[in-house]
Amino acid sequence: MIPNVDEQIRAYYDTLYDSWGPQHWWPARTRFEVIVGAYLTQNTSWKNVEIALRRLRAAGRLNLASIRTLPLEQLEALIRPAGYFKQKAARLKTFVAFVDQYYEGSLRRLFAQPTQKLRQELLSLNGVGPETADSILLYAGQHPVFVVDAYARRIVERHGIAGANTTYEELREHFEQALGTSPPSDAKLKAERDRATIFRPPPHIPSAMSLARRSSLAQVYNDMHGLVVAVGKHYCFKSKPYCEECPLRKFLP
Repeated sequence: MIPNVDEQIRAYYDTLYDSWGPQHWWPARTRFEVIVGAYLTQNTSWKNVEIALRRLRAAGRLNLASIRTLPLEQLEALIRPAGYFKQKAARLKTFVAFVDQYYEGSLRRLFAQPTQKLRQELLSLNGVGPETADSILLYAGQHPVFVVDAYARRIVERHGIAGANTTYEELREHFEQALGTSPPSDAKLKAERDRATIFRPPPHIPSAMSLARRSSLAQVYNDMHGLVVAVGKHYCFKSKPYCEECPLRKFLP
């Protein structure tokens, strides 16, 4: 990693928020819906996840109690559009069993645990890697943990502030250090939003979970991840990136 990487990441946040404002992520009605989405989005597109979530909701099964009692084969059928449905169904069952065994089936008890303790417990579950664990912590539990996804890695690698060998934990540490210093005030954020004059990717419609109460630090991590996703979807494509009008173009080497 080159010097000043934290300052660069912070400048990325300021620039993107100034340009686009909040993205209202995660689009979900309940904590459990966030958790299910975090599992289902592994190795598939969010579009496919939305289809699977709609099927679960229509069947009245998008809650912890229903997943607990639903036969595995029926759960597999409902989430089939998300791909790898057998693996994901088994992993959801494992998560519910974990909450039942250690937290009396209560997500409130689960998310009341210290962040690092809960993170290690989530990482011990089958099928839960760092990105899935951190998504659950940040978006379902409102814990101040930054989520490093493929978009974030692609951006920092292309901008020369991380290498292909940089680990997930190293990147997470840099993002958290960069964004954890002096979070901007609500007044400053509103002023930046009002000054935005360039193209803004359409944000998600605010949802119960995107508007949930959280600390100012967790909100900054939430906003930055949503903004990074918007950059990846609209400019920083896997092949043939469109850099000309990207707000982060000025930071390219």
